[in-house]
Amino acid sequence: MFAILRAIRKPLRIALLPVAALFLAACDPAMMAGGGGGPRIDTSAPVPVALLVPRGGSASDNLLAQNLENAARLAIRDLGGVQIDLRVYGTAGQAATAANAASQAVADGAKIILGPVYGEAANAAGVAVAASGVNVLSFSNNTTIAGGNVFVLGPTFDNTANRLVRYAKRAGKDKIVVVHANDIGGQLGRNAIQQAIAANGATLAGSVDYALSQESVQAAIPRVKATMDASGANALFLTANSATALPLFANLLPTAGVTAASTQYIGLSRWDIPPQTLALPGIQGGWFALPDPGASAAFAQRYNAAYGDRPLDIAGLAFDGIAAIGSLVKSGKATALTAGALTQNAGFRGASGIFRLRPNGTNERGLAVAAVQNNRVVLLEGAPKAFGGAGF
Repeated sequence: MFAILRAIRKPLRIALLPVAALFLAACDPAMMAGGGGGPRIDTSAPVPVALLVPRGGSASDNLLAQNLENAARLAIRDLGGVQIDLRVYGTAGQAATAANAASQAVADGAKIILGPVYGEAANAAGVAVAASGVNVLSFSNNTTIAGGNVFVLGPTFDNTANRLVRYAKRAGKDKIVVVHANDIGGQLGRNAIQQAIAANGATLAGSVDYALSQESVQAAIPRVKATMDASGANALFLTANSATALPLFANLLPTAGVTAASTQYIGLSRWDIPPQTLALPGIQGGWFALPDPGASAAFAQRYNAAYGDRPLDIAGLAFDGIAAIGSLVKSGKATALTAGALTQNAGFRGASGIFRLRPNGTNERGLAVAAVQNNRVVLLEGAPKAFGGAGF
């Protein structure tokens, strides 16, 4: 068996889902006075944009910081006549440092802040500059910090769950049991799936939780089977990923009788990361969502050509932020970076396809739906090219 299945033979690591890796507890900057508007800008002059990255932290944070800066500068090359004065500030991945950096950036004249990465740091940055009205486009996916002057650019559970439940409803797989970890990431994932079920007219057929340990996952197997049988559900939505409980579930559930022949498996996480995940027997035929493959590949190729390496997945968020800012500044309006402009319904085109920012500080991204078939990714429905198309 391959390395990922080592989790079956040892206790699972206590970790959040990868999409929740940027989650940290935070208070809500929306409650702060002055947030959410935006300063007026002179679009005929270079627009000062602050980029907050976790430079000065761990080695992995420094690598992430360089990727984000590289991607932002790559996006600037695409802006034509728009001039961006990019100013980079290190946060060391710390909330207090991020707050100080944000305040300094505004004092230096920044009209908008791009970053930081981690939820607690993003929240602190937003609070620090809320009174100035400067907006923060953070790289976090923690929707609990969104609102007021803080927007999250990271992929969210809500967006993924809604895309997949909507597809499942149309495909007739609409009686859904949710299986989730009982930590904060699992609970937020469960909530997103349940909200998507309600919003799309599907049926919540049951919910099964588990602790992040091998023993707890094994104990959950008969409970999942019993819930599926009692409810007559035809779909099973898992919040687990390859770094936590997915390998165990993918091996033990089919053995217990929850098979792909009678049950549509659906995943909240990317089932193609790492690639070895695709060989898990229990997820063959299972569905998951992913960003527009064509757009993502094009960005990766451009990044590699410019910097001689493949970008980290999160690097595309910095590209997205600059793309949005540049598109708005190109309009020539002094109000281009206000909350009203940032949340334009048409959205923007970024590193992984279309996206738009919502008035509540969250985001909506165009996602494709894929299946795992014969250990490979097969697209079932492509990502929309404009809002109002498939999946929206």
